[in-house]
Amino acid sequence: MDVRIDLLDERGLAELLDAAVAGADPGEVMPAGPGAVWDDRLRSGFLAFHRRRSFGPDPVERTWVVRVDGRAAGAVRLEPGPDGTEFGIWLARGVRGRGAGTAAVRLLTAAVGPGSGEPLVARTTASNVAALGLLRALGARWAPGGEGAVALPTGTVDHVQRRGPGHGVGPTD
Repeated sequence: MDVRIDLLDERGLAELLDAAVAGADPGEVMPAGPGAVWDDRLRSGFLAFHRRRSFGPDPVERTWVVRVDGRAAGAVRLEPGPDGTEFGIWLARGVRGRGAGTAAVRLLTAAVGPGSGEPLVARTTASNVAALGLLRALGARWAPGGEGAVALPTGTVDHVQRRGPGHGVGPTD
């Protein structure tokens, strides 16, 4: 399996939408109400959401398309925050469980480069077994007394904390 990440552009955004519609629930990839299903309104909302966050005059995050064997299969992102730079990931169902998430996050940390001096933070829920598995595969270990915080032994990834759904690490690996 060949995994790579490409910085999001308009072409990649269209491919990302196709991957999301084919292999993810709307709430896994964007803010959407409970039970939301893909329709024209949500497709337009997905495009507007990513354009606003990544292409606007003041982008709040950098997003990369995760490509598995040359096809868009999900996204990884970086967003500056008060606790460090948050990374998030989602993958389409067809590539989950095959190591693509771990590979994509390793590519992301390599793209960011070591020694940024700022922790790379991920947030997920305690019930997100796939995300927790990905974090463990990257070397995460639970920090004593950290209420869900784990430490990753790399130059750029310093800690991970759990948070509610719709943020940070999503359906992965």
